[in-house]
Amino acid sequence: MRYVDEFRQQSLAKRLSAAIAAEVEPRRRYNLMEFCGGHTHAIFRYGVQDLMPDNVSFVHGPGCPVCVLPIGRIESAIELVKTQHVTLCTYADLLRVPAGGGRSLLKVKAAGADVRMIYSTLDALRIARENPNRQVVFFAIGFETTTPPTAVAIRQAQAEGLDNFSVFCNHVLTPAAIQNILESPEVRELAGVSIDGFFGPSHVSSVIGSRPFEFFAEEYQKPVVIAGFEPLDVMQSALMLVRQINSGRHEVENEYTRVVTREGNVKAQNLVAEVMELRRSFEWRGLGVVPYSALRIKQSYADFDAERRFELPVSSAAEVKGCECPSILRGARRPTDCRLFGTVCTPENPMGSCMVSSEGACAAYWSYGRFRDPEESPDAVA
Repeated sequence: MRYVDEFRQQSLAKRLSAAIAAEVEPRRRYNLMEFCGGHTHAIFRYGVQDLMPDNVSFVHGPGCPVCVLPIGRIESAIELVKTQHVTLCTYADLLRVPAGGGRSLLKVKAAGADVRMIYSTLDALRIARENPNRQVVFFAIGFETTTPPTAVAIRQAQAEGLDNFSVFCNHVLTPAAIQNILESPEVRELAGVSIDGFFGPSHVSSVIGSRPFEFFAEEYQKPVVIAGFEPLDVMQSALMLVRQINSGRHEVENEYTRVVTREGNVKAQNLVAEVMELRRSFEWRGLGVVPYSALRIKQSYADFDAERRFELPVSSAAEVKGCECPSILRGARRPTDCRLFGTVCTPENPMGSCMVSSEGACAAYWSYGRFRDPEESPDAVA
């Protein structure tokens, strides 16, 4: 496929692998966190870790929007659809995430609640138009990438006077999560392991640009490379991080120049700023309560805020006993460290969100079989 195959060439992968091996210092370890779940899946799908020297390790971060949503927010959505008898619309992955007592939106749907899987915010607006006598709530989640479409839907609903449409807003912000990780003692020094550099999220950066990450590079003296999703993108970005670490530099570099700029998509940023504002605090699964890490709907669009319209209670629920999703999202553990992984927890019977989501670390480990014997694993890119 044109413009894709170029980033999967085996000959270039071998050259990059050799270049990284030549650059690393044998007595030094390099722990590189890929924040985005898309990077985690690329690493496992193409066997990128197998092409790294033994002293270069990838650490999985909280870059999966479904995974970091706390159980309490799902509980609130379940109570909303059960008690208010609304039509709840959301994306597919979220339907199967386990909540308290083994419940999920999918199980609530099976019991008769009107829960619908949609592909875009336009679907939710269409359902509201087609059902004027029924309240339709869009359960919105995601990082900065999916926030602009939610803002568009809210503004469109206001323009049309679509008073049976509202949004349960759960959009979260990447920079705040990275700062939380850098300030977390458990992540910084877990059994002597520290994070030496970051692969910056690419889809997020296409919206917010690379500039917001300059603060982290300077304040915490950690290099950041905005990386694309193809295997050669990840390998080139790893080489760039290794070179920065070796030279003692801590800068933001942009490997994904074909999509990301320093300023990002200013039009999308302005649209979000018109409709939404910062929350003082928000809970993340695995990270706890993180100040100024999420968005809420502004007062000028309050009529379309489901939390205000239905006075949603703040719910909480305990994690499934033995599930290591919170630690995996902090980069403190790997999926194979969880005693539930591959036993009671599988894609058909997920115990945690990391196994449900298409961007989850557990799903990546399972899908590409990297935890199995080498002869059973898929072929690497080279």
